[in-house]
Amino acid sequence: MIESLARLKRHAAAPWAGAAIVALALLALPFALAAVGTTWVRITNLAILFVFLSLGLNIVVGFAGLLDLGYVAFYAVGAYVYALLASPHFGIHWPFWAILPLGAAVAALFGVLIGAPTLKLRGDYLAIVTLGFGEIVRIFLNNLSQPVNITNGPQGIARIDPFRLGGIDFSKSDSFLGLTFSGPIKYYYLLLAVLLAVIFINVRLQNSRIGRAWEAIREDEIAARAMGIDTNRIIALTFVIGAALAAVAGVMVASYYGIAHYAMGSQLGLKAFCAAVLGGIGNIPGAMLGGVLLGVVEALGAGYIGDLTGNMFGSNYQDVFAFIVLIAVLVLRPSGLLGERVGDRA
Repeated sequence: MIESLARLKRHAAAPWAGAAIVALALLALPFALAAVGTTWVRITNLAILFVFLSLGLNIVVGFAGLLDLGYVAFYAVGAYVYALLASPHFGIHWPFWAILPLGAAVAALFGVLIGAPTLKLRGDYLAIVTLGFGEIVRIFLNNLSQPVNITNGPQGIARIDPFRLGGIDFSKSDSFLGLTFSGPIKYYYLLLAVLLAVIFINVRLQNSRIGRAWEAIREDEIAARAMGIDTNRIIALTFVIGAALAAVAGVMVASYYGIAHYAMGSQLGLKAFCAAVLGGIGNIPGAMLGGVLLGVVEALGAGYIGDLTGNMFGSNYQDVFAFIVLIAVLVLRPSGLLGERVGDRA
């Protein structure tokens, strides 16, 4: 009996020990990468930004089964909200933590605007409408420079304030305890902290009544409605939550790169969808894996690691690499890298 209890305690402690090892590895990761080159830290940050996009889209496409191709519009809303309120453009310099929830709230409002008129649409029709919504937002932002210059047109808004915590500027290098914290390393920890919060929200939503309602609607909407699920309310809530998480990604991108420009996101909607498909639709670890893979592929094609490969790869092939990887995964593993294979379900 005593031996069984001891074995049980060891089994119960194992997940915590594994989590502690992972946490220590994540904390030490940027310094290990910086020893090789700061380029790898920037690649890691880019991968985390793709994970943000993939996790948000995974709620809409994976959990609820709604084909949303205008997802990147909400990302753009978050980026521009941060740019307008934390840059010399209007002379407003609000702190990051004040703008982050505001950007999510504004994008959630846009989610209501797109969700309300599309409650009855599904499949290809929903995809076409949301794609059109994304194009409307793109044209609107690119032309909102006259008669009052709000978005600075196609040039976008630059010189956005970096994240600051107390007297620490995350765009500059600092030394602490004999360690050099460069700008990318400090942003790595910021991105990681926000990412953990987003992962927590995803897990809690998936295991909640709302998550079970999403799964029921995804599998059979008619049966879900027959069981008493208010499908219209749940679907509208899906767009709101997905839009808010997309805006968080937009705020993080704008604060990291220091510019809000819709061209930064013109292809991100499709790439975020690719990331979700790569890992496995409706799978949180899969969405994270897909985001990491696509971020690395994006960095590869953009020439981030040209110095490491002898400039074998140019700066115009990121889309080619991304879609080659996607096609290969769909051919070899149609359900995604971490998705269920046919016959996995009992």
